[in-house]
Amino acid sequence: MRSDTSGKPRLVGVFEIRLILGLSRQRIHQLADRPDFPKPFQELAMGRVWLEEDIENWSLGQQPGR
Repeated sequence: MRSDTSGKPRLVGVFEIRLILGLSRQRIHQLADRPDFPKPFQELAMGRVWLEEDIENWSLGQQPGR
């Protein structure tokens, strides 16, 4: 699990997920609505955030072409 310098788990938003997965913002929003995509850690005024570890683990289980 990646963490920031304080040792806390790292939170990521749609922008960071785009970088991790190499997908468009629109595709991330589509994936986020699927039942097999990780549930957000929290919903903030700025949008949903996920644990980076959850996104990376989900990505490892996906087939190319998603």
